[in-house]
Amino acid sequence: MKLEIGNFLIKDVIFGEKTMFNNGILTINKEEAIAFIKEDEHITDVDIVIAKPGENTRIVPVKEAVEPRIRPDGRAVFPGVTGDIEMAGSGRVHALKGCSVLGVGMHYGSFGDGLIDMGGEGAKYTLFSQLINICIVADTDEEFERFEQQKKNTAIRMASHKFAEYLGATVKDKEPEEVEVFELDPVIKRTEEVNKLPSVVLVMQPQSQMEALGYNDEVYGWDMNKYVPSFMNPNEVLDGALISGSFMPCSSKWSTYDFQNFPTIKELYKEHGKSINFLGVIMSNLNVALEQKKRSAIFVAQMAKSLGADGAIVTEEGYGNPDADYILCLAALEDVGVKTVGISNECTGRDGASQPLVTLDVKANALVSTGNVSQLIELSPADKVIGELQALARDGLSGGWSYDEILGPSVREDGSIIMENNAMFCGDMIAGWSPKTMKEF
Repeated sequence: MKLEIGNFLIKDVIFGEKTMFNNGILTINKEEAIAFIKEDEHITDVDIVIAKPGENTRIVPVKEAVEPRIRPDGRAVFPGVTGDIEMAGSGRVHALKGCSVLGVGMHYGSFGDGLIDMGGEGAKYTLFSQLINICIVADTDEEFERFEQQKKNTAIRMASHKFAEYLGATVKDKEPEEVEVFELDPVIKRTEEVNKLPSVVLVMQPQSQMEALGYNDEVYGWDMNKYVPSFMNPNEVLDGALISGSFMPCSSKWSTYDFQNFPTIKELYKEHGKSINFLGVIMSNLNVALEQKKRSAIFVAQMAKSLGADGAIVTEEGYGNPDADYILCLAALEDVGVKTVGISNECTGRDGASQPLVTLDVKANALVSTGNVSQLIELSPADKVIGELQALARDGLSGGWSYDEILGPSVREDGSIIMENNAMFCGDMIAGWSPKTMKEF
């Protein structure tokens, strides 16, 4: 499968008379864009706000991030979600680089929502402070979940995917500034030179624990709670086959933007044919019951062994209960002779003294940590808030609270905040962006 991603580098995003892309400037007709978003009858109120790097702007509650893209041949950017189900991973897709569409709650947040600071101390905690963010700030008629801590956020999340495709259409018929090419030969038809290299497979564990459908990540529009581990071409991941869900504390989340640009996949591609033979992706899942976790680990280990993998990278979206899936998978791979490295965040408590993962195994002896979800973060007031700051305290965002007997309220009267890293939008960057390092004491 050969995938070409034609990149258009965004220098600025502005509002204007016509929605178009020209000389690095994305112009949006705000009135027409709002009318497009409100075609979904569940969106009752919406505004579009542009947030740029370096501004003293705080965005919360953020529910989703999507890179604007379009397929010149007319196929859906997200098959099974924004259009018909067709195989992703081949052909040409055009992408607007340096920006994202953010789905933001106008009035209500959720356990899996997060916060982005575009400037100041908070900017270092999330990749999205480095992008120009086109924020869909919306309210919906989903009153049945309005005061629920855990929300599906369906209308706002789906609006984000559709609007990203809407903006991508501005470059449908243009020539990109650069083209990235991703292509792997079939596993059993590679050259002798490539086959002599150590073979490596990437095991991904997207969030799929909610047995009630609608909260989980989706693959080709299929709720991944119904999924079993399968072998996928990495191009499918980069090309819209997966979208993010609404479940899991936000710093641990993979947004759709993460799937579209998954850095670990791109790094493995860079080394393919040089230092490794990149076999592809075993797309696994995260489960609730122990027997389900064991079954998935068996599937993953069998596939890796059958593919002839010498080594594997395992990465999980989440922590806590998913740690059991993560460690079982690592151990199962080691048991069949596949040398394995794990990538995840950890939960060591606010004091850093707790056990980092819920379960451990002596075979899991090569682990990469992307940070502590419970780390306390204090941030000064922002000049501007996009969304609703009080959602951090009122609505059960995983890193905020209404009142703590020691720390007081998460949102203070002057607009400053204290929160756990948990609520930083995709803050632990488990997809492979993370600049964090570890210190030994």
